Amino acid sequence: MQSLWFNCHAATMAGGRYSIIEDVALVTEGVHIAWIGPRAELPAGDYVERYDLDGAWLTPGLIDCHTHLVFGGDRSGEFEQRLEGVSYAEIAANGGGIASTVRATREASEDELLSDALRRARQLLREGVTTLEVKSGYGLDLASERKMLRVIRRLGEMLPLTVRATCLAAHAVPPEYAGRADAYIELVCCEILPALAAEGLVDAVDAFCEHLGFSPAQVERVFAAAQALGLPVKLHAEQLSALHGASLAARYRALSADHLEYMDEADVVAMAEAGSVAVLLPGAFYLLRETRLPPIELLRRHGVAMAVASDLNPGTSPALSLRLMLNMACTLFRLTPEEALAGVTLHAAKALGLAASRGSLEVGKVADFVAWDIQRPAELAYWLGGDLPKRVIRHAQEIDHG
Repeated sequence: MQSLWFNCHAATMAGGRYSIIEDVALVTEGVHIAWIGPRAELPAGDYVERYDLDGAWLTPGLIDCHTHLVFGGDRSGEFEQRLEGVSYAEIAANGGGIASTVRATREASEDELLSDALRRARQLLREGVTTLEVKSGYGLDLASERKMLRVIRRLGEMLPLTVRATCLAAHAVPPEYAGRADAYIELVCCEILPALAAEGLVDAVDAFCEHLGFSPAQVERVFAAAQALGLPVKLHAEQLSALHGASLAARYRALSADHLEYMDEADVVAMAEAGSVAVLLPGAFYLLRETRLPPIELLRRHGVAMAVASDLNPGTSPALSLRLMLNMACTLFRLTPEEALAGVTLHAAKALGLAASRGSLEVGKVADFVAWDIQRPAELAYWLGGDLPKRVIRHAQEIDHG
């Protein structure tokens, strides 16, 4: 049985571009797109349901491909400290930063974490997000990482969202391993990852390659363990210093390397050859008041796909709006509105290994799309905040996003 969606326009994002179709018609069958094109070319059919979209603009459902939205506690006090001139590194050295969130997350029950995470995820859902990645990494022991990943799986069961779970156990050295980072990496590789992968809780593996986190050699051990388990990898790289983590990620054919302010041309070339996605995180750049921009022109020149994500986390990007990140990507990183929209649709899907099924409006892909009451697609990056009128369709069914 097929359904027809008509009286609308579309920015299909096929090929990573707006690919505008005026007066488009879209046909769904089951949960997939069966046909899309100009309404004048619509094949005759016995459509069971017809949906008049009243002149709306269609885009693929938005994809937030980098979040840390499961966590305990609050770090608004650190926000105040940074405004007073205390650096992120100083805060971390004094027991704040990730360590403070680890304490709060370990102390919270699974249900408490779930309740808070549902509230945050619903904020993204209201903005047209239909696919979401969530990382662990605030547990840093087997029981607590398991607890976080169970919450992530439950989010996907309770909300009309596709949720991907990434294990970021190599996020920081836990307090009980202070001064013994190699021993903790051994625990991650030999106990935490194998156990959680066996329980079906992990879709990908991430690590924090930074002087505040783990060295490239330590990260490589994590990547090798993930590879042995058949899990794809991602990496926090080049956010605060140049360690060539992006090149390391490329050697392991990583889905993505994220942040990337300090990457150089050799890193960019390596990512281009590997087909890894550069995930840009303007929220953290903004909140930390960074001044070194990711090398956008190099990424363009070498054809590296650029995704944009919220990096929703309690310390450096408490961002509950992916659409605001579109504006920041344009104003801070100088992306075009077209590049920014590709960054939260097709390229974000690629960063999650989902480009074959999501991220653009094409035949055979899952029918996740948003019908926006706007005059042109650039408005999605233009408006600062607010709730743009929309209808959110996931798996060919309109959902209540209120």
